[in-house]
Amino acid sequence: MELRDITFVILTFNEAKRLGPTLAALPAAAKAFVLDAFSLDDTVAIAQANGAQVEQRAWSSFAEARRYAISRVTTPWLFMLDADELVTPALATAILEADPHADGYRCTRLNRFCGRIMLGGAWAQETVLRLVPTANAQVVAQAAGGLHEALSISGESRMLAGALEHDSYPTLASYWEKFHRYTTIEAEHQEASLLTVLGVITLALLRAAWQLLYRQGYRDGWRGFFVAYANAAYQVRVKLLAWRRGSQRRADRRRETQSPSNKTKT
Repeated sequence: MELRDITFVILTFNEAKRLGPTLAALPAAAKAFVLDAFSLDDTVAIAQANGAQVEQRAWSSFAEARRYAISRVTTPWLFMLDADELVTPALATAILEADPHADGYRCTRLNRFCGRIMLGGAWAQETVLRLVPTANAQVVAQAAGGLHEALSISGESRMLAGALEHDSYPTLASYWEKFHRYTTIEAEHQEASLLTVLGVITLALLRAAWQLLYRQGYRDGWRGFFVAYANAAYQVRVKLLAWRRGSQRRADRRRETQSPSNKTKT
């Protein structure tokens, strides 16, 4: 595959600290397109200094932003990349050696948590679809609010050698910030009953045990235990927030109907 036939696509918002290394790790002379949601830091300047084409656009959702970014790509192929991911030299070589007649390519992603690559659990050596023909690329939102979006293609994907290194959460604070932001967004688009909340709590305990034991999350020490239980708690918080919001709405409606101003005068 020719390098001129590929555009590396990155979404950004206030990524000045991470974008430079991400762009620097791309193959020499690679074409990069950065769709920026009006960052307040030096993200745009850093992107331009590294030779990336930059367009700014108001934010809506991850899924919608990726779809728009794909629509701006003019090369036959695109590689979807996050600002906190690095293309390793082995992966860069594999991209250039890829068959341009394939339907698409997946690669291994090594997730780093608090300074260490995870060896077990749900985050261990996951595979992600990233290199796809532009005309065949689709974006599917896997959760409410356009979150947890992923590329999709028609056809069979192949595996690339090498890996992406994903510095997902350098600190616990960065994890909790995203945890609370994402669960709040999802809850705003869902309805839940108390029975649903109780069911999710039961499944969460089983899921945590599965990650620790079957997926060998224990190999990562305290990080493995934290990720197992925090991941399991994700849907618990989503359903709990949705239930509380629904309960509040119902209480507000009852107060409105019982208000003296809403009663029929006799």
